[in-house]
Amino acid sequence: MSKVGKKPIIIPDGVSVKMEGGFLEIKGKEGSLSLPILPHTKIELSDKELSVKIENDELQARANWGTMRALAQNAITGVNSGFLKELEIQGVGYRASMEGNTLVLHVGFSHPVKILVPDGIKVSVEKNFIKISGFNKNLVGQVAAKIRDVKKPEPYQGKGIRYKGEVVRRKAGKKVASAAAAA
Repeated sequence: MSKVGKKPIIIPDGVSVKMEGGFLEIKGKEGSLSLPILPHTKIELSDKELSVKIENDELQARANWGTMRALAQNAITGVNSGFLKELEIQGVGYRASMEGNTLVLHVGFSHPVKILVPDGIKVSVEKNFIKISGFNKNLVGQVAAKIRDVKKPEPYQGKGIRYKGEVVRRKAGKKVASAAAAA
């Protein structure tokens, strides 16, 4: 039994959910999403509740059960309140700015790195913080990961782009390591 799949999803006010031709259509104040219904699963809609059931007890059916429920929950949360990821830039001279719908990063390369922001995603820059928000959890995470991949935090000086609250393990340099070996 799937612990996640068994739980029903409460549909908040202002969110409409309907099934059309193998897809789950979810609309809310932030936007609308269309989810394909995974094989071996079926959706049961009541007044303000959505539940996911499985058709048989195959391994793939049980795997899709929890996945379908989690995808539906994320879509409902996204169109109702949205998702937010925050990135922090650390390093002397490292900065970011927005030019239209393009994020421009100056992170120690000989050229600025430009990243085009996809539709449905809002990016804002405040000092050394980049805020990525949107109603599609998957897309918000992908954009945040793409920005972080430009300059991952390095372990010696800690410079780079990291998630807010991310802890980067710091390493001792050569001088500290050789001094410890000599003593």
